[in-house]
Amino acid sequence: MTANIIDGKAIAQTIQEELTAEVAELKAKHDIVPGLATVLVGDNTASQTYVRMKRKRCAEVGIHSVGHELPADATQEEVEALVSKLNADPAIHGILVQLPLPGHLDEEAVLNAVSLKKDVDGFHPVNIGRLAMKGRDPLFAPCTPAGVIELIDRIGVEIEGKEAVVLGRSNIVGLPVSMLLLARNATITVCHSRTRDLAGVCRRADILIAAVGRAEMVKADWVKPGATVIDVGINRVDDDTRKRGYRLVGDVDYADVQEVAGWITPVPGGVGPMTIAMLLQNTVVSAKREAGLL
Repeated sequence: MTANIIDGKAIAQTIQEELTAEVAELKAKHDIVPGLATVLVGDNTASQTYVRMKRKRCAEVGIHSVGHELPADATQEEVEALVSKLNADPAIHGILVQLPLPGHLDEEAVLNAVSLKKDVDGFHPVNIGRLAMKGRDPLFAPCTPAGVIELIDRIGVEIEGKEAVVLGRSNIVGLPVSMLLLARNATITVCHSRTRDLAGVCRRADILIAAVGRAEMVKADWVKPGATVIDVGINRVDDDTRKRGYRLVGDVDYADVQEVAGWITPVPGGVGPMTIAMLLQNTVVSAKREAGLL
């Protein structure tokens, strides 16, 4: 068996095309242009790259994006004042605070300052709390976990009743994706560094989500034949044959696991493109909700 490849780049492009049509209709019928504000504190190169990419995708879809950059020594009061200003701006439907923030800032307090209605990144404590409660829905789900679920749905794999194993319990991916799977009536096991017989637990999974940040940790003998394997990890490994001296790999040994799994995401080109697609989707949803269209 050779697994079907889940082309996250192509699926994200399809979503982007759907959103482009939706944004055009909002403008034509209701004179509404969804607006996204990004807040970048400091000069982290990776963060700058991510913000540029997000703003570029906004422009392609027709979302109005505004970038705000503060120096690395910006105070807590200055950052929260900017967030407060954006909360009050009717042209802004989503606020994205690019993480990580400089170490002297209280990250949780900044995220808590974002209006619940504009929390398109899905990290407000109330949104996360709603995600964890039966019978409650968050206004927005975190983008990467939401992208994982969207990938599974788009390839037509049923979630309800399946056994799902999540490797990793981070606040950004592992815990929220496990809650999203549980809400879809999967049976969930969350694994971590203290899990006994990790390979054996993984072999039970119909759906295996790897999000631990350890290069190529998941091997073929960890995977149930025919399982759907979603690799959220992205790791640099040295490679002298590459011009830049390294290559990117996931948490799954792709070449090995591809011979066992039914579906598998590549790295790069799997989950990564879905994160921005979900951010754009959340922003459009926010604009429609604010206009009373949802």
